[in-house]
Amino acid sequence: MIIETRSAEETFEVGRKIGEEANAGQVFTLIGDLGVGKTVFTQGLAKGLGIEEPISSPTFTIVQVYEDGRLPFYHFDVYRIGDVEEMEEIGYEDYFYGEGVTLIEWSNLIEEILPKQRTEIVIEKDLSNGFDYRKITIEVM
Repeated sequence: MIIETRSAEETFEVGRKIGEEANAGQVFTLIGDLGVGKTVFTQGLAKGLGIEEPISSPTFTIVQVYEDGRLPFYHFDVYRIGDVEEMEEIGYEDYFYGEGVTLIEWSNLIEEILPKQRTEIVIEKDLSNGFDYRKITIEVM
């Protein structure tokens, strides 16, 4: 599925709708360049899960856990990860295969440990369509 958005608000809304439909144990992978809207999308997804607290990218902590929504939300940002062993040290399997919803930013950096069943989301800019244009590709694997 391909969705085109033309504002941060529209990108947020795509995330919110996905969050509203998310189920326990679901894993979402999120790929996109810096500044493409991954955090805005993630904030929308969290809102769809009923999470009210502010969502920011956990770049230096690798994972941020939110438990005040209808399901726990495990937000990973693996941009600064050195190797997969760091993921093992934080017990990634408990999150990936747990009772919450997992979203992994920069998931392409840890492909070897990603669950086979996941939803891959790619966000891309295309400046020829305007500064705020985003193409969001969603593929269930």
